[in-house]
Amino acid sequence: MKHDMPIFRTGIGQDSHRFLPQDSSKPCVIGGVIFEGVPGLDADSDGDVVFHALCNAITSVTGVPILGGIARDLCGKDGITDSQVYLEKALVTLGTQHIVHAAFTIEGKKPHFEKHIPSMRKNIAGALNIDPTAVGITATSGDGLTDFGCGDGIQCFCILTTYER
Repeated sequence: MKHDMPIFRTGIGQDSHRFLPQDSSKPCVIGGVIFEGVPGLDADSDGDVVFHALCNAITSVTGVPILGGIARDLCGKDGITDSQVYLEKALVTLGTQHIVHAAFTIEGKKPHFEKHIPSMRKNIAGALNIDPTAVGITATSGDGLTDFGCGDGIQCFCILTTYER
């Protein structure tokens, strides 16, 4: 049934990965930004927890599994497939829904995110075809209270708002 008012939906996604050993050659990619001097994340892809949490939030809106459904088929043998490939597949599942806002909270003792947040917002906004002001990112060290706060890995939560006319 067609409505005159837009239909809003909210999706929640989460992802986390442990760091590889320091001597790993795999880059650390978070929010589409490469963090130098930090080991990569243990994942079938580049391990970008921000893009993965976003894919899971889209799945929460659409009900179509991306990371649990088709991600392994998209991964290259080298395990460093760009997570934007997953995101492109996830975005197709939105159909006539449009993204209004994406909010992220990242937890990890390392790396330090503050100076990279503008680049991350720009990357995410570009991938979603929205204005960077519609992307919010916060980061916390976790104060050593979790494995992420102790520096063993990184976790990210995403809340996504969409509308359909």
